[in-house]
Amino acid sequence: MGNVVMYNSVSVDGFIADDNDQPGPLFDWLLNGDVPLDDSGVLKVSQTSYDYIRPYWDQIGATVVGRHVFDMTNGWDGIPPGGVPAVVVVSHRPRPEGWHPNAPYHFVTGIEAAVAKAQQLAGDRLVEVAAGDVGGQVLAAGLVDEVRMDVVPVVLGSGKRFFGTVDVQHLLEDPDEVIQSDRVLHLHYRVRR
Repeated sequence: MGNVVMYNSVSVDGFIADDNDQPGPLFDWLLNGDVPLDDSGVLKVSQTSYDYIRPYWDQIGATVVGRHVFDMTNGWDGIPPGGVPAVVVVSHRPRPEGWHPNAPYHFVTGIEAAVAKAQQLAGDRLVEVAAGDVGGQVLAAGLVDEVRMDVVPVVLGSGKRFFGTVDVQHLLEDPDEVIQSDRVLHLHYRVRR
């Protein structure tokens, strides 16, 4: 099975969105370059960011998100972001009735079941877990192998925390990748076992 990776863009003070669930400038780096990151033509990054992010995205076999993210994005209208083959939604509620019946989305109760389903779908590829409350719960359960963060030079002051409500210390190894790019610092850590 592939590794489980917790990932998102984050402010230097540790937030993935403000108190109103707005990311502000956290994703501006995905629009400020001249190299297309995907087939949409919307996401354009610097060559440095492309060389770091595209190979990572190509390894993802499934993404795990919470119902809140699913509802806020309307599940990206049934098309998983970044070309990911499948999305697992942690939710006590089922797929909305009539919502994109053929979309590769799976609704699962509980983080352990969500990670297990994502690993089944991903096979040997990576399982990406969105940072925030669900990501923090997966980390607290000892199911995260790696942490990736794109640190953006902004201080949000308050909001939704990268690690959610984790209240116990978790040690990470020294970063094995530190990539400085245009308005973003890409970091990669392994979780210490």
